[in-house]
Amino acid sequence: MPKMNRVNEKPKNLFGSLSKLFKALKPWKVLIIISVLLAIISSIFSIIAPNKLSDLTDEITEGIKPDTDKLMEINSLITTNYGGPIVIDGTTITIEDQAKYLEIVSTIDMNDRNDMLSKFDKLPESIYNLVKPKMNIDNIKAIALILIILYGLSAIFSYIQGYSMTTIANKFAKKLRSDISNKINRLPLKFFDSHETGDILSRLTNDVDTMSFNLSQSLVSLISNLTLFLGSLVMMFYTNYIMALTAIGASLFGFLFMFIMLSKSQKYFTRKQKELGDLNGYIEEMYSGYIVTKTCNGEKETRKEFDKLNNGLYKSNMMSQFLSGMMGPFMGFISNFGYVAVCVVGALLVSKNTITFGVIVAFMIYIRLFTNPLNQIAQAMTSMQSTAAASERVFEFLEEKEMNSQKHITKKLDKNKVKGEIVFDHVKFGYDEDKTIIKDFSAKVKPGQKVAIVGPTGAGKTTMVNLLMKFYEINSGDITIDGVSINELTRENIHELFCMVLQDTWLFEGTVRDNIRYNNLKVTDEEIMKVCKIVGVDHFIKSLPHGLDSMIEDNEAISSGQKQLFTIARGMIEDSPFLILDEATSNVDTRTEELVQKAMDKLTVGRTSFIIAHRLSTIKNADLILVMKDGNIVETGNHKELMKQNGFYAELYNSQFEKIS
Repeated sequence: MPKMNRVNEKPKNLFGSLSKLFKALKPWKVLIIISVLLAIISSIFSIIAPNKLSDLTDEITEGIKPDTDKLMEINSLITTNYGGPIVIDGTTITIEDQAKYLEIVSTIDMNDRNDMLSKFDKLPESIYNLVKPKMNIDNIKAIALILIILYGLSAIFSYIQGYSMTTIANKFAKKLRSDISNKINRLPLKFFDSHETGDILSRLTNDVDTMSFNLSQSLVSLISNLTLFLGSLVMMFYTNYIMALTAIGASLFGFLFMFIMLSKSQKYFTRKQKELGDLNGYIEEMYSGYIVTKTCNGEKETRKEFDKLNNGLYKSNMMSQFLSGMMGPFMGFISNFGYVAVCVVGALLVSKNTITFGVIVAFMIYIRLFTNPLNQIAQAMTSMQSTAAASERVFEFLEEKEMNSQKHITKKLDKNKVKGEIVFDHVKFGYDEDKTIIKDFSAKVKPGQKVAIVGPTGAGKTTMVNLLMKFYEINSGDITIDGVSINELTRENIHELFCMVLQDTWLFEGTVRDNIRYNNLKVTDEEIMKVCKIVGVDHFIKSLPHGLDSMIEDNEAISSGQKQLFTIARGMIEDSPFLILDEATSNVDTRTEELVQKAMDKLTVGRTSFIIAHRLSTIKNADLILVMKDGNIVETGNHKELMKQNGFYAELYNSQFEKIS
């Protein structure tokens, strides 16, 4: 069973995997660089904006306060020149207005802000017009326009880089899937013998998707958040170092608690992943063996074990979810704590005229620009680690040793002109170099002969067929077809010479017609039904709602015997000079086997045929029987000759009818 949640695995060689990943991304190098630059520029605009927002705040703040400088000037002129009219900025202040002004000022409580503002509104109109709050609309418009441009450009650049990286990631994933698909066709059968199908599929789907998603989300996010973090740090110190130290200190205080919590919670996340994998594995095992569980009355024990695993997952999942859910509130606490610290220290500095109110507003934004990137950087680093792990598995697959190149092969046998003679000349072969399975196999098969290969399990019967089909390369010796060595023929050429029906059945989701004429689209419906009648599957097809147009798939709705009949029909529809039947009737009943056997006899007429069978009764009419044992041919002949010898074949044949005591 493939491992679950591979995105949480760590790569064996982080930097090596990332290096291979970036090399694979070379075709999109220019676009990636542009995306990174756009992300940096977008972040820089976001960093500059708070300072402009500070200027806007100060401009508005100044606009809602009375002109104290003008008020001091008026006060000085009245006290020094009292007794006649005063002209300031074209406005005449009469003696009556001066007297009223002095009367109001003498009653103002300078410690009572509300009293000051209420008395201020009662000043004479001539004086009030000179000192009343005045906003510089032109400056406010200019700063506001700059802010709109900064935030607008930041959003536009961010969108462009996001779109670019998404496009790059999807094109890269598409290329990887194509490379993997092409790679599968170039890999030797030996690779698939030593790797689980689920693991290969996981690399093609989960790992590629992980790489694609994280590339589009994490790579540029890491760069932009680093820029935001460092840029906000620089701008904070540039604006005011006291406020910068306050903001950093408050944030680090909060992050200290967060890191402590993360260190405590890691064990629950690890336990959760392990127990999730255990539960999934157990569920898959129980469902695949559901019939055995029912027949052996194992429901109680199964349920008990399931409850145990389920409760373990519940506890670890609950703790991990709870602690994970605390991260959001903790990040909110860090930001809010920073806001409070900035406001308190900022208020003290404002009271001492060290900074303006706008600086506090700017630092409120810098707090967010400083704290959020830290969390995003941590997530991006985790994602990049997952990307490295996924890429390591994908590139490991793409770097697997391929079958030998066939570019130098020019010979080709025309399947319509092939006579059908095959010679095995002292063939030696082993799946491992230190373990030889086929030790010295020699045989000559004449055109049109029906050859049966028999022997106990592990004798090398299927291996010989695989060597003939060039699925594996022989260690020494040679195999020739009509005098031409298979080493001088391409695999594709050899495969088109053979029609092969295997013990393992395979149907794909599609119509009955498509399943039978697979890769042979010139076959007519009449030819398909004729073959189906021969193998005895025509009644089943006629019982389907839409006949040949009925949709079928490889599921339990079709019996194993019916699946095998479909695969036999598929093989019979091929017009090839050679035929290989590897336990082709193992899943059919005795009556169906008899019908199929007759069909096989018709199918083998005029073709050189190889039949591998454990039921020796099915190959009694073979022209030549090769008896294999421990990788060697120990006996040859037809059925009658071998039975007269009373040797190993006779022992195998008679063992079918012996009663087990």
